[in-house]
Amino acid sequence: MQPDFLKEGDLVYIVSPAKKIEANKVLYARKLLQSWGLEVQLGRGCAGEHYYFSGSDQERIDDFQSALNDPNCKAVICTRGGYGSVRIIDQLDFSGFGQNPKWIVGFSDITVFHSHIITNFDVQTIHGTVPLNYNKDEESVETLRKTLFGEKISYEIEPSKFNRTGTIRGEVVGGNLSIISSLTGTNSDIDTKGKILFLEEISEYGYKIDRMLWQLKKAGKLDQLAGLIIGDFTDIKQSVDVFGMNWQELILEKVKKFDFPVLFDFPAGHEKRNLPLYIGREADLIVTDQKCTLTYG
Repeated sequence: MQPDFLKEGDLVYIVSPAKKIEANKVLYARKLLQSWGLEVQLGRGCAGEHYYFSGSDQERIDDFQSALNDPNCKAVICTRGGYGSVRIIDQLDFSGFGQNPKWIVGFSDITVFHSHIITNFDVQTIHGTVPLNYNKDEESVETLRKTLFGEKISYEIEPSKFNRTGTIRGEVVGGNLSIISSLTGTNSDIDTKGKILFLEEISEYGYKIDRMLWQLKKAGKLDQLAGLIIGDFTDIKQSVDVFGMNWQELILEKVKKFDFPVLFDFPAGHEKRNLPLYIGREADLIVTDQKCTLTYG
């Protein structure tokens, strides 16, 4: 199910379901979203602080629930990732979400929401940049605007020597590797059969990447993919030293028995350039030695 695309005059909420964020980042985001012609409601605790988090679990639940409950709210913009979404996801009431779906936007720890929502409610979400980073890359922000307002999205990616060629169409699912692996076997676990799986990661050791990939493989998450998109794997440590393989080769090792296309270096994740992806929506993936494209219909 696709929430309605935004139009001028629509109301969006800014909330912080995980780590705390500086108030100036929130105010910058509000001004930016208002420049798109949107009305903006700040969550009561979106710039709050409770140790590591933006608020206590209950405060973060209340903020997110307010956005879910408001029938006029058309999108929920998460300020950042970090950690904390898993602590509140099962205490949120999504009972009216299917009848009044709205875009949930974010990445990293917000993968918890992407996975939970597509698994339980079959509602599309947007994996994309967040207010923490709105001032870092104009292209990422402008493409997010296009995504929210329903303009056609098509990406052309430079070929990588690690790619595996092929042409397929499938529904895009996934997000942060650590989150996807941690949700395996839970009520937020994603179905990857016949899907295009997207993965990104930051600041992990090579052996942890390897372990999480094996977890996905042993859980059958890699067996029947339509395709695999690898985004940014930022600041990965001690991969070659331990395995004699870089992280790209660790990934390819897990899918070498399959023949679906694999696209590396998609610009989404924890780098400045973080292009949005619709989660739960079908796209055409073309990977050749000369050209790689991802196009949403």
